[in-house]
Amino acid sequence: MLSSWQALLDYLAIDMGNVNHERVRVLYLNAQNRLILDHAAAEGTVDEAAIHPREVIRKAFDLGATALILVHNHPSGTAEPSRADIAITNRIAEAGRLLGVTVHDHVIAAGSHHVSLRAKGLL
Repeated sequence: MLSSWQALLDYLAIDMGNVNHERVRVLYLNAQNRLILDHAAAEGTVDEAAIHPREVIRKAFDLGATALILVHNHPSGTAEPSRADIAITNRIAEAGRLLGVTVHDHVIAAGSHHVSLRAKGLL
């Protein structure tokens, strides 16, 4: 289903692009970077949705995942990451590093726009 970067972006645009509240998903991957589970981690308000590094990494262990991609939307229409987005991404990435789970990226979708924290050098 998510065989390329463009396929991921198309999926996010359909699933999250026009939702009027924040939605966080975690895409858990196996050692070959194949999707194990697209997990709906949180539904939030118009400007925030809470996720916890402990829960994200615990789920990876439960699934036997070796990597993950964080994705969420910004109903405001701007895909630029907030300070909170950057901070939680780095906390999850650090926890993952310590426990052998790679965080490949955190992608923020806003309508048809998206931002990759990895591409921006924030991860």
